[in-house]
Amino acid sequence: MKKILIAIIFFLVFFDCPLLNAQDEKVFEEIKAQKDSTGVTLNFGADIMSLYIWRGYDIGNSPAIQPNLNFSWNGLNIGAWGSYAFAKHTILINDSTYIDAGNYAEVDLYISYTFKWFTLMVFDYFIMNGLNSNEGNRYFDYNNKTTGHTFEGTLSFDGTDTFPLQLIVSTLFYGDDKDKDSTGVYGLGTKNNFSTYFEASYTFNIDKIGVEIKPFIGGTPFGSSWYGPKAGVTNIGMTAQKTIEITKTYSLPVQVSLITNPQAQSAFLVFGISL
Repeated sequence: MKKILIAIIFFLVFFDCPLLNAQDEKVFEEIKAQKDSTGVTLNFGADIMSLYIWRGYDIGNSPAIQPNLNFSWNGLNIGAWGSYAFAKHTILINDSTYIDAGNYAEVDLYISYTFKWFTLMVFDYFIMNGLNSNEGNRYFDYNNKTTGHTFEGTLSFDGTDTFPLQLIVSTLFYGDDKDKDSTGVYGLGTKNNFSTYFEASYTFNIDKIGVEIKPFIGGTPFGSSWYGPKAGVTNIGMTAQKTIEITKTYSLPVQVSLITNPQAQSAFLVFGISL
């Protein structure tokens, strides 16, 4: 209950700030593209990213291909999104011990409903064994104590054509997101931590050069094994997007993001293309 109250207070303070912005994720782009569609649509594709940066953190330390599949009908969206690293990575266990984690692999399912300027979404995150995808976490294990799934609820204000401000609040509510253990380490406890994340962004279109610029900021109101050991900003930067005309019938969307994480003291410059 205390963490829920802290999250609410953080939400009120965070969203009252006029400088708030956030990184737009592929899923929200797909939902926005289908917002005004009244019929049944099926979309699929893939992004190739120089790094997979999620909410200010490097996931997999490798270029990655990120396929997506989306079904949309009258504001209802059901989809799948994944990320598969091209190279292996290691995980630091303590000051001197690393383990081979193989190639990072993730598959997520989601369902959402959009009404006017608001979207309500539920995500199912699942990270596979990078050394052998057929071993390790069991996909159909949904026991809260042992599952490798993590469920997240998200509410977003999607902005309007004349006021393209996007605000997002997300809370992990079930699965692989635990609180502190007796030594104070997040993720090793037995109770759900309800890790919460806030984002905001504002889109600027520079029509003369065909570029869309989106500054963003995101953070968490309390400690988490997902976002960091304390409250603070974990994701701040800017994304620039444009479409390069290849032929008269085909154009290639590209993007560059400068992303910093003040809590982790890290910075990334990421390039991506959409197929």
